[in-house]
Amino acid sequence: MDAGRKNRDEFSYELRICTYLQIFLFILIYFYMKGGDKLIYPELSYKIVGILFDVYNSLGYGYKETYYQKAVEVTFKKNGIIYIAQAPYKVRYMGEIIGRNYIDLIIENKIVLELKQGKRFTKNNFEQVIRYLKATNMKLAILASFTKNGLIYSRVLNIY
Repeated sequence: MDAGRKNRDEFSYELRICTYLQIFLFILIYFYMKGGDKLIYPELSYKIVGILFDVYNSLGYGYKETYYQKAVEVTFKKNGIIYIAQAPYKVRYMGEIIGRNYIDLIIENKIVLELKQGKRFTKNNFEQVIRYLKATNMKLAILASFTKNGLIYSRVLNIY
């Protein structure tokens, strides 16, 4: 490769990096000006995630989802966190109840916590949590999975 081509490629790469940085900074400034720096229920969600990590560090990988949920519940009780386990909600259509579902945990009537056990989240996992947020009219859900490589989690916002 000749020196002129190498310099053009390097320049093109540097230009792309600068463009990406400019876009990223623009997005950050936009969200900051719109109040996007505010987390929903930051203290409570940090406590929940900390408890999830404690449970994973104690139990490790390989248990059924229900065992992780029971361990989380024990830790919530010890920390004075109010929750509802297997909270039922009704699926309605045109005013008629057409089914029932159960949410793993509702914490302090503010946050939906959905626990999974597996490698990664699927599209269905996110769709399930979004349905829970719509049904409960809550603002925030935490989707967590206990994997062989550690705990993974995602905060899911109700934008509807």
